[in-house]
Amino acid sequence: MMLRRALFVLLAICLGCSAQAPPPQPAQPGGPAISTDLMQVVDREVRAYYALPPEVKVVAGPLRASEFPNYDALTIEFDGQKKQAYEFLLSHDHKSLIRLTRMDLTKDPFAEIMKKIDLAGRPTRGNKDAKVLLVNYDDFECPFCSRMHATILEIIREYGDRVRLVYKDYPLEEIHPWAVHAAVDANCIAAQSSDAYWDYADYLHANQQSVSSGKSRDAAFAELDRLATINGERHKLDTGKLQACVKAQDEKAVRASMNEGDAVGVEATPTIFVNGQKLDGAVPAGELRAALDRALKDAGVAAPANKVASGDGKPAAAASAK
Repeated sequence: MMLRRALFVLLAICLGCSAQAPPPQPAQPGGPAISTDLMQVVDREVRAYYALPPEVKVVAGPLRASEFPNYDALTIEFDGQKKQAYEFLLSHDHKSLIRLTRMDLTKDPFAEIMKKIDLAGRPTRGNKDAKVLLVNYDDFECPFCSRMHATILEIIREYGDRVRLVYKDYPLEEIHPWAVHAAVDANCIAAQSSDAYWDYADYLHANQQSVSSGKSRDAAFAELDRLATINGERHKLDTGKLQACVKAQDEKAVRASMNEGDAVGVEATPTIFVNGQKLDGAVPAGELRAALDRALKDAGVAAPANKVASGDGKPAAAASAK
């Protein structure tokens, strides 16, 4: 599975201190920055441990008082394609650095994720009142998304009205040149008809090669627009309104969905959330069924009796990495 490398785990790192100096005093709130010499040690250790690329900068914030005896709090930021800040504890003798992960047991982590996902105006497939929601961050040009799309459709039929399905946009434009354009066209269709949107989505996932094979980017764009127009005529949409939307190519909604995906931890496509539980990549059908069954159980709903056994499914497929 071509997933992006997971860099950050719960850990403790021991740091050697070569300088001979009196142990520093505990830092106070808003305290001083760590010394240049210590920063060099921290930089080398975290860079080596996490195998950080050379272009990623390691930036440490000021020391702060912590609730743990003999340790100060320290925020370290990894500044690469994205800025990511993590909390550490630094011992007063400067010999130990501990990665701190705090978990709030007063909140449901899955529910907190779902609060960050905006479903307003998104086309829905299945029972709109279902207690289990499957959200898929999708890319129309991604081959693994195409595979996962077929698996999702198979499983949704098995689960009937127990599951609601929503797709969000997460085109990987760095490697898929027509994915953003396809998402915009699909949203133009969705503005008028949910059924027409799903018809367009089904076709693109089943016929990606017809769009991209042997075509320039502009030719692929033209083919996407042609397919959108045909779809609109088939579903009796306002074709004038549809064509104006397609011509405008307003990417704001797609970009907002991409930013939202970043906020909930999407790093590759497809990425699925089942009532907030994250599944990375084109997972086997059995793994998706297991997640749905768990969500149904939590919601007090019986799983379908006629579904394929949860242990089945093809070997795990890859995901398109960002």
